[in-house]
Amino acid sequence: MAQPPARSAAQATAETITATWREESARLIGALTRMTRDLDVAEDLAQDALVSALEKWPTHGVPDNPGAWLMTTAKRRAVDLFRRADNLRRLYRLKAEELGHGLSEEDGVPDLTSQVDFIEDDVLRLIFLSCHPQLTPESRAALTLRLVGGLTTAEIARGFLAAETAMGQRISRAKKTLAEARAEFELPVGDERTARLDDVMAVIYLIFNEGYTATSGDDWMRPELTNEAIRLARMLAELVPDEPEVHGLQALLELQASRGAARVDAEGRPVLLDDQDRSRWDELLVRRGLGALERAERLAARGRPVGRYYLQAAIASRHARAATSEETDWHTIAQLYDVLAEAAPGPIVEVNRAVAHGRASGPDAGLAVLDALPDGALPGSHLLPSVRGDLLARAGRHAEAAASFREAASLTRNESEQALLLGRAEASEKVTAGDA
Repeated sequence: MAQPPARSAAQATAETITATWREESARLIGALTRMTRDLDVAEDLAQDALVSALEKWPTHGVPDNPGAWLMTTAKRRAVDLFRRADNLRRLYRLKAEELGHGLSEEDGVPDLTSQVDFIEDDVLRLIFLSCHPQLTPESRAALTLRLVGGLTTAEIARGFLAAETAMGQRISRAKKTLAEARAEFELPVGDERTARLDDVMAVIYLIFNEGYTATSGDDWMRPELTNEAIRLARMLAELVPDEPEVHGLQALLELQASRGAARVDAEGRPVLLDDQDRSRWDELLVRRGLGALERAERLAARGRPVGRYYLQAAIASRHARAATSEETDWHTIAQLYDVLAEAAPGPIVEVNRAVAHGRASGPDAGLAVLDALPDGALPGSHLLPSVRGDLLARAGRHAEAAASFREAASLTRNESEQALLLGRAEASEKVTAGDA
């Protein structure tokens, strides 16, 4: 039975409110934070505007410019707050005079009424504030999703498989840390800005990776996190258009996300890259990713430095341009990983470099890269034994491959990935049994 028109209209309004909040909340909270110099007050004012929309839009209709409506409503509430603060300051001064105490203009509640002009950099300021170095990477990610992404505490908790109360406490502690550190709502400059920009990009990448391959739980992917990370990367690329690494990050995320529909089968089980139906890759995301990579390349040609995100995007572009798995340019990918290992050395890069060299020059070449890793590299991670198992299987060493796959399965907390690895172990064991 079709839904009643009134319910349909109500649902449409609710969806509009949700979408508007997701799109506008960062600008809203950013402007209000600059006005009030208080993150908690800014978030409360923004939430008040959202509540007002929830109350008024269903009966009065959605305004022509929903974002401007929210901003105007929030600013009016801020001005009301300033006026109450000003009245309170005057009351303090009056009482002080009655008691014979002097009170200077600088004492009492500060005059905030001059802080109402909007500055376009507010979102960028908010991104940098949420990635303050005093915060842990996990707290930066949660606060970024809350303040810049507009996600609720419940949504963030679900994304990271955490209890809502625990996530709420983490976000509260993060804001308290910023207050205690007297974090300035100003754009950092020089080396500090470079360092903070790296932190911002790292947080966005962390959010994407958690959505792209969930560290735990039943699902292989969490699209709500990958989508939010892409939105943040696009926003950052608009706000900092002269940094090639920012465009590299956007390119990397768009290109990786383009494979989403092909990464699981009809039952939701993981599908490895070689086995994916590339006709299911999202062509729009591929075009956007390649376009962002071209912007990064143009900036790099002018002498702007590039780094790990640009290089990873360049690697992802080689996959995106290959019509089939067999057409993949593994030799160029291996060379790019060699450059990446110099630019951003680390065990994860080495493991991926092993995959590339294993495909470009044979499994023994990949195993040699893994063997060069120091003892204890990536402790507790399933990544290294998983890749070792793949290379051993390609080398025909199926018994060893099965053992590596089972080791990897014992280390992952993601149930879909665990099932995939156990399936590969069983397949290798069957080959071994057949050979015997």
